[in-house]
Amino acid sequence: MPKMRKLHNPFNLALASLVFFQIAAFAQEEAAEAAEAAPAAPDSISLMGLFNAGGWAMYPLLFLSICGVGLIIYNFMMIRPKAFLRPDLAEQLHPLMNNLQLDQAKQLCDDNPSAVTNILYSGLERVDDEHLDPEAVKEAMEESSTEELAAPFAMINYLSIVATLSPMVGLLGTVSGMIKAFRAIAAQGMGQPQVLADNISEALITTASGLIVAIPAMFFYFFFKNRYGKIVSRVSKLTGDLYYEMIRGIRRHAEG
Repeated sequence: MPKMRKLHNPFNLALASLVFFQIAAFAQEEAAEAAEAAPAAPDSISLMGLFNAGGWAMYPLLFLSICGVGLIIYNFMMIRPKAFLRPDLAEQLHPLMNNLQLDQAKQLCDDNPSAVTNILYSGLERVDDEHLDPEAVKEAMEESSTEELAAPFAMINYLSIVATLSPMVGLLGTVSGMIKAFRAIAAQGMGQPQVLADNISEALITTASGLIVAIPAMFFYFFFKNRYGKIVSRVSKLTGDLYYEMIRGIRRHAEG
């Protein structure tokens, strides 16, 4: 059997080198032509460009983002201890309640509305000129506190709605973009990757946008919820102290 030629034969090595360099030169020329034919990638994408690339889902996400920012600003302005507690008025109300000067206390509450004064005012409305029923005053204060403290927390809950809906809308935009991508594949095949890339880009942009809106909304929801919980506990304590001052005044009046 004839022996196979060795690869390290000088003629074979020269032939293999020539073929290799020809293939490499051809590949380099093809790569250069492809680079010239391909459009240049933009250095940066503008915010409006991302918004337009996100498709229809970006419009409800924009609305939710505006609502979220507005609610955050509103709660920063409204959920403040001084707006609910009014410690300056509490110092004036303590001696009035202790001395059973209920008409003056009621007038002071009426002139300075706040959570504490509104609750106390509702209790003092149950006071008759002939008879003072502490239980009726207490029940009226409890009823008023439930109504008075529920309304501000509703504005905090709206932040939870924004945080919940934003990723859902983003996910819906993602599904819409993927449906468009698969429809493009079914209609045109894989010959136009640009169309497929645009649809997938739309899906990813809506997902990211939904999370960008939801994350700060969820953070500030828990932030304001915890702050409001502390304020509510202080309001309950302050109104309880004012009610106790009235009880002390009734007892001292009865003993005197």
